[in-house]
Amino acid sequence: MDFDRKIRIAPSILSADFANFGAEIRAIEDQGADWVHVDVMDGHFVPNLTFGPPAVKAFRPHVRTFMDVHLMIAPVDAYIEAYADAGADMITAHVEAGPHPHRTLQAIRATGKKAGIALNPGTPAEAVDYLLDLCDMVLVMTVNPGFGGQKFIHSQLDKIARIRALIGDRPIHIQVDGGVDPTTAPLVAKAGADVLVAGSAVFKGGSVDSPQTYGANMRAIRDSIA
Repeated sequence: MDFDRKIRIAPSILSADFANFGAEIRAIEDQGADWVHVDVMDGHFVPNLTFGPPAVKAFRPHVRTFMDVHLMIAPVDAYIEAYADAGADMITAHVEAGPHPHRTLQAIRATGKKAGIALNPGTPAEAVDYLLDLCDMVLVMTVNPGFGGQKFIHSQLDKIARIRALIGDRPIHIQVDGGVDPTTAPLVAKAGADVLVAGSAVFKGGSVDSPQTYGANMRAIRDSIA
C-alpha cells in the first residue's frame, strides 16, 4: 500500500447485514469503499461482542481492497497472530488494552501486517508520542467504543490536530471512528484525519439489493470534504 494522505472511506461492517456479509462487502467495495473496517469486540474491554478470527477469515475472500481490523480486546497480544493469520492487512490495538503498547506494536509488525494504535476519547494525544515510529496509523475514537450509531464527540477534534502535529512528515495515517457523517467528516478532515470509518452513515437506507444507496452515502461524505 503506497502512502498518501488522500481521504479514504472505510465502512464498518458492524452496520452491515450480519446474515449476508460476503455480499455486503462486495457491495460497498463496488460502490467505492477504499477499505473494509472490521470491529472486533470482546465483551470485556468494550461492552459488546463481535468477530473472532474464524469470522475474519471468512470475510477475507470477499475483500478485494484492504481489510482494516480494529481490535477492541484486552488482553490483545495473545490474539494478534490469529487475526494476522485470518487475513488482516492492518491490525490496530488500543493503547489502553495493556501495559506494553510498544510490545504490542512490535508483535503486529512481526507478523508482516500494518500496525495501528487506537485511543479512546479519554486518552490524550501524548499517549502515542513515543509509539509513532512503530505505527502505520493512529486511530482516534470519536465515540466511546462498543456500539455503532453514537453521537460524535467534538472535543476529539483538538486531539486529531495534536496527533497530526506529532506525526509531522512521517508516513502515518490518522483514522477516525465514530459518528462520521457528512456533517462531521469535513471537521475531522480539516483537523488532519485521512481515513474515515463510517458505519450507519454508509449502510443506512441501502441493502445488497439496493447498493446504489451505499454509493450515494459515501459520495455524500466525500463531497462534504471537497
